[in-house]
Amino acid sequence: MSGSLKGLDIVSIRDFSRDQIEHILKVAEGMVPVAKGEEKSNLLEGRVLGSLFYEPSTRTRLSFEAAMTRLGGRTLGFDEPKGSSVAKGETLADTIRMVDAYSDVIVLRHPQEGAARLAGHFAEKPVINAGDGAGQHPTQTLLDLFTIMKEKGGIEGNHVVIVGDLKYGRTVHSLSEALGMFGAKLTFVAPPTLQMPKEHVKHIESMGMRPTISSSLDDVIEEADVLYVTRIQKERFPDPAEYQKVAGAYTINSAILRDAADDLIIMHPLPRVNEISSDVDQTKHARYFEQAFNGVPVRMALLSMVLGGIE
Repeated sequence: MSGSLKGLDIVSIRDFSRDQIEHILKVAEGMVPVAKGEEKSNLLEGRVLGSLFYEPSTRTRLSFEAAMTRLGGRTLGFDEPKGSSVAKGETLADTIRMVDAYSDVIVLRHPQEGAARLAGHFAEKPVINAGDGAGQHPTQTLLDLFTIMKEKGGIEGNHVVIVGDLKYGRTVHSLSEALGMFGAKLTFVAPPTLQMPKEHVKHIESMGMRPTISSSLDDVIEEADVLYVTRIQKERFPDPAEYQKVAGAYTINSAILRDAADDLIIMHPLPRVNEISSDVDQTKHARYFEQAFNGVPVRMALLSMVLGGIE
């Protein structure tokens, strides 16, 4: 991917250069007043977003819909495949071909890794990956980078500690690679069975970065500028017994934050279950709800650029 994003599929964070990411974040900053409803825009008036969610979603699905609506466009699609012809056995390829005929851009979430790239082969319109199994989640990464940039004044040089399910967590696969691209210091905290896959570690190392691998949050919390917490994803485990062994392995509460830096920010892609205690919500560290809002201006920027409304 190089230059303009018009008409291009957005499948993996690896598809972007650092310059392109920085440009998207700059465009997103300009979208914030529209995302908040303080200003109006008809930039994508008459355009249609095809929204295909084969897995449950709150923030990603609704923020894409909000983004399209704020820019004057419309959304069609489904958030439950049993309400579509998928329940009758229709293949992903045929569903994509049909929605491609009805819309100008397709946003796809699917349980199978590689589904978004496959969809791109069958669609003439741009396909945006909203999460494919345990693979990638590039738009979540963009909003995460946007949040760090806004809250910390930049990305490079920050020590980002990523804790939780790093094996199955598509969010942290994309994010860790992007943070490596921006020169952030990385520490991965997880049980040995849920550590970051070697392929992602090697990719980060190829950029000249050396992530720290740990299983103890207590050992690194004092050094963190950003604490990125993820849910242990029960739905990704092939064996329920294996899930039970690691469920609740890390819980962020006020007690563990006593040794944290004053300017530490805590992020989470949400939904949370029990990995962040509600008593953290009122602390100066919590940024996960602001992070969730940031999905709207970031996805507004991406839709605008992919559909050619903005270069």
